[in-house]
Amino acid sequence: AVARGEVHMQSRTLELIRAGGVKKGDVLTVAQIAGISASKRTPDLIPLCHPLLLSGVELDLKLDDFKRWLQHFRFSHVEISDGTLDIPRERKLELIAEFAKDFVVLSEVGSKDSEVNIAPYLWVRWIKEELQAGAWKVIAEGRESATAGIYRPTGELRTGLVDEIEHSISFHDLIWEAPTKVSQAWFVKHFGSEVNLGNIPPEEVIALETLRLGLRGDTLREILLTEGEKSPAPAGGD
Repeated sequence: AVARGEVHMQSRTLELIRAGGVKKGDVLTVAQIAGISASKRTPDLIPLCHPLLLSGVELDLKLDDFKRWLQHFRFSHVEISDGTLDIPRERKLELIAEFAKDFVVLSEVGSKDSEVNIAPYLWVRWIKEELQAGAWKVIAEGRESATAGIYRPTGELRTGLVDEIEHSISFHDLIWEAPTKVSQAWFVKHFGSEVNLGNIPPEEVIALETLRLGLRGDTLREILLTEGEKSPAPAGGD
């Protein structure tokens, strides 16, 4: 039989356990004893469970195997996102702070569910919190289909939301997901050629670079002919 479990704690608590600085004693040794004792009392702890005939118990406590795995394979950047799996807000900020000690952290705000509509003030608050926690840049969710997060389910860009974020946070601290040519051209015209864009299909990287350089009709006027002028919002925007 194999049983697994997770214990979530604040990062400062984890550091105390690693350093053996908990005043009440050795936390890991106590946890091992508790785990072995629990394996012998399964009928009392697990509803409808029979006693297990055990010949031995092996308990493996792993504090930061994932971080060591990343370091072993020389990963330098880590993304921390709750767009698919729910992570409690405080826990996400703790993870960002913890991983920022050893990696360049990108976090992400926004849901991958097209039916979830997060209020603009929450986008701004959460982005600021994650930057303060240690994120290098924050990704504004949009999905590869451009139908969630900063986009409406129809694919239209939520330009009102972009404006709210833009007025409170430097665009240098953000990465906007822009998987379509229309959205890429709008962001380049709106923010300039230095705007950070993500979720770009590999086969479109060169085409995006031509947009940044003003070598296509979509951005020729804004990049090469009229520096600093912002484009009108695409049809259907806020």
